[in-house]
Amino acid sequence: MEANQHERAAQHRRRRLSLRLGIPVAVAAAAGLTYGTAFGVFGEDAQPRASAASGPTAWAPDVADAADAADGFASVNALGQNGTYGGRDGKTVTVKTLADLEKYATASDPYVIVVAAAITMDPKGKEIKVASDKTIVGAGTAGHIVGGGFFLGQGVHNVIIRNLTIRDSYAGTWNDKEHDFDAIQMDGAHHVWIDHNDLRHMADGLIDSRKDTTYLTVSWNKLSNNNKTFGIGWTENTTADITIHHNWFRETEQRNPSTDNVAHAHLYNNYLQDVAGTDITSSYGNYSRGRTKMVLENSYFEGMNNPVTKDSSAAVVQRGNVFVGTSGRNESGGTAFDPKSFYAYTPDKAADVPAKVKAGAGPRTAVGTAARTASTLTVAKDGSGQYKTVQAAVNAVPTNNTSRVVVSIAPGTYRETVKIPANKPHVTLQGTGGSRKDTVIVYDNAAGTPKPDGSGTYGTSGSATVAAEADDFQARNLTIANDFDEKANQNLAGHQAVALRTAADKAFLDNMIITGDQDTLLLDTAAKNKLGRAYVRNSYIVGNTDFIFGRATAVVDRSVITLKKRWDGTSQGYITAPSTPPDRKGFLITNTTVTGDVSARSFHLGRNWHAGGDATLSPQTTFRDSTLSAAVKTTPWSDMGGFPWKNDRFAEYRNTGAGSGPASEDRPHLTATQAAGQETGDWLGTWTPTP
Repeated sequence: MEANQHERAAQHRRRRLSLRLGIPVAVAAAAGLTYGTAFGVFGEDAQPRASAASGPTAWAPDVADAADAADGFASVNALGQNGTYGGRDGKTVTVKTLADLEKYATASDPYVIVVAAAITMDPKGKEIKVASDKTIVGAGTAGHIVGGGFFLGQGVHNVIIRNLTIRDSYAGTWNDKEHDFDAIQMDGAHHVWIDHNDLRHMADGLIDSRKDTTYLTVSWNKLSNNNKTFGIGWTENTTADITIHHNWFRETEQRNPSTDNVAHAHLYNNYLQDVAGTDITSSYGNYSRGRTKMVLENSYFEGMNNPVTKDSSAAVVQRGNVFVGTSGRNESGGTAFDPKSFYAYTPDKAADVPAKVKAGAGPRTAVGTAARTASTLTVAKDGSGQYKTVQAAVNAVPTNNTSRVVVSIAPGTYRETVKIPANKPHVTLQGTGGSRKDTVIVYDNAAGTPKPDGSGTYGTSGSATVAAEADDFQARNLTIANDFDEKANQNLAGHQAVALRTAADKAFLDNMIITGDQDTLLLDTAAKNKLGRAYVRNSYIVGNTDFIFGRATAVVDRSVITLKKRWDGTSQGYITAPSTPPDRKGFLITNTTVTGDVSARSFHLGRNWHAGGDATLSPQTTFRDSTLSAAVKTTPWSDMGGFPWKNDRFAEYRNTGAGSGPASEDRPHLTATQAAGQETGDWLGTWTPTP
């Protein structure tokens, strides 16, 4: 070990709106498609399956990070633009006046523009013409655009509009045909992310996506108190690709949205609410028009009239939606597409959507009175970034830094080892590609590999491709691998080869591939007497022997564990090898799938590692609410180093699949009471992992 051209008539019916702000919780939903076996039944770009509905929050109550990149279609590499990251690579400026906002939004250079005041448009209805490569973000809840909005013209791309309140261009006529005063209008733009905004009470649309605007993601917004809410179309072409998720449509009459001639319209986890007895009555909800192909899933419709409608020429594929108190047309039909063939995503359960969207949509509050944006260091092998290697960027992080530093890594294969030392906390390694396969950090050291300086071998912990020894480390949207070739190195003693080692507290691994053979993922602590928590979410972990191991208090949630044959083609191995101190919690594997192209009944769920023969340790692994393939042995636990596993802490609860089995002396199950004390929150305590 070591829509829009053919409008419905609207009536003047307005009513009150009450919105709340909070933090959303992202919970995955089951995916039932097969994409091959290399990364399990879901494929690399399909998000791992969830079996239960618990999990930490997805956002902190803070200003949006300038380093964040879009999800959905806005994340796709197309039209010469690899994802949507706005002005991340430019300067950050704070604006409080219309003049300054317009100056920077229309500039040719990239900017992160922090709006730190209520800015009134003059004249009323003015729409600032935003140029490419911009992030326009509100400073907490202080950023308001009053009486106007933004316009993105033909060819404008890579724009993020986030954390703003855009409001009150209403000109006194409910079904206004004279004042084209939108909050956000896009005509032929691409790669745009509209996220966590409060859009309301405009003369025309809250969002108009027109004239083949594509690679657009609209997420976590409040859209309210409006007639023509969200129109998509104004084209005879059918080329646009649009993702719309986790938005709260409340007291909006029509265009919720109206989606005309969209090639791929993916709507999920939206909450459409029409409250009875108020002044605005919905005309219709989601509308698939023209030649649109729409996938509509896990959304919640409450009190809506005609919640889902389609033209005879359009398609709507519905799955998992909830309808409460709705009436009128609720239609589906035709064939659409598989969103997972374009990008990864994890839909929440529809029943959970109202609470989560009400809590999480709209602008987030700032810490203190000023906006906080993450510092970003860029890495690209071709020299287009600030650094050519990941380690060089890490070296540039200030010692004892007090705020997040994002190392933004361009797609490519980086053959190097990376160490984040203990005195450089709050570091994020983040791939910028459209897939976690696009950015790869890989090396091939093993425990028995001689060091170049002749001072011995690396040992297991020293073999890590990436070693994170600082608190509050995060990694997302990339692959970390150890490709040590066991077959070619049979003469070498010590084949343990770590891909990623964490040895600190609050390590958050999100949307990752972590792959190797023996000892792939070492979840450790800085010292035996120190707490080290880790949370692994929506990730793939690949290996064959003890490939999740260490003494950390760790949760693997909504992920896929992929079992791999040994170098000689045999199928045998152990998934976990905890070495937990007696007063700590060990490994909790929850809402996860175990799969792989290996023989039936060939893998143990784990064995008890008493590191160094330490009898005082109390190794712990719990597998719960997970799907186990037939590869799992019927007696899934094993002794190690002469220590009986039955003297330590190994259990299952409510697992399913061909590899699951009933409780027995050799297969202990938790009771419901015991299981209530073995949930993610029990492991992580007061820590809420937050991107």
